[in-house]
Amino acid sequence: MSTGEIACTYASLILYDDGIPITAEKIAALVKAANVQVESYWPSLFAKLAEKRNIEDLVMNVGSGGGAAPVAAAAPAAGGAAAAAAPAAEEKKEEPKEESDDDMGFSLFD
Repeated sequence: MSTGEIACTYASLILYDDGIPITAEKIAALVKAANVQVESYWPSLFAKLAEKRNIEDLVMNVGSGGGAAPVAAAAPAAGGAAAAAAPAAEEKKEEPKEESDDDMGFSLFD
């Protein structure tokens, strides 16, 4: 990712967080105020993206990548229904929950 992309991403997030409409002019103004040089097309590209997509949806789906592929378990040649049901029972185990930032007493955006 180039510096221009990163700067425009942060500018878009700042505008969204403050409830300000995301326009190319406002993105360019924030980038200029941060003293970052970007190609002239980046602010307009990010403004067009903000028009077509909900920024909150983009933020909430970062890294979601689509999930894991299902595991294909080969049934034994002569095992019966009990052996075939064992892999299905293993798939139902819950994964341990990861700690969230709330548990640590701080948040990234507070």
